[in-house]
Amino acid sequence: MRRKEREIKDYSTMLAILEGCDCIRLGFVNENRAYIVPVNFGIKEKNEKITLYFHGAKEGRKIDMITKNPYVCFEADRKHEVVIGENACDYSFLYQSIIGYGEVSFIENTDEKSRALNCIMKHYSKRDNWTFDKRVLEKTGVMKVSVIEWSCKEH
Repeated sequence: MRRKEREIKDYSTMLAILEGCDCIRLGFVNENRAYIVPVNFGIKEKNEKITLYFHGAKEGRKIDMITKNPYVCFEADRKHEVVIGENACDYSFLYQSIIGYGEVSFIENTDEKSRALNCIMKHYSKRDNWTFDKRVLEKTGVMKVSVIEWSCKEH
């Protein structure tokens, strides 16, 4: 990280910032092209290990890319505010951001899918006791990102 004075290293603060984000962007690489897609997500934290969950169709570009290369970069940000100045170069932008790397895997087990979807729902509704129709679970692609490394920055 170039601007070390902006780095946040406190794990609890990093986690709170990630939990405060409403979307993550997953970055994939396929051959010589990058592809970024925003997704809704859920977070599971255990012993300072982070797992991110997301869902979508069971087929398509994202699934094809994960199948070819399961390693992703992810990004999330929040608290955006423009700082106005007298001159163009006096303008700035305030933010909190997360960037990390992880490995994606598909969740096939129905019980594990339900737990993962409840994790996503908890992120947005604060409730994690939802039930899901078995037919919906069978049709829904549910994936997890096992986070390998992540960092946080604030300005």
